[in-house]
Amino acid sequence: MENNTEKTIKIKKILKGKVVSAAMKKTIVVAVERYVKHPRYGKYMRITKRYKAHDEKNERKVGDKVAIEECRPLSRDKKFRVI
Repeated sequence: MENNTEKTIKIKKILKGKVVSAAMKKTIVVAVERYVKHPRYGKYMRITKRYKAHDEKNERKVGDKVAIEECRPLSRDKKFRVI
């Protein structure tokens, strides 16, 4: 058997969206929109998903456009941080 000591590097997801809530301490909620083609009818639908992201300095306000990147779990729901 061979010893495989090479590490696999996981590419982090980077998403862009709009801040929809900044009411929590060091946490913001970012709405990310994407367009998906309906499998049967072919119409493009707008899908919005909300992600909780870590904002260390509480600088972001509602309405700001931000980029978030995937990181280790910081809490039960928070798995992204603001870049």
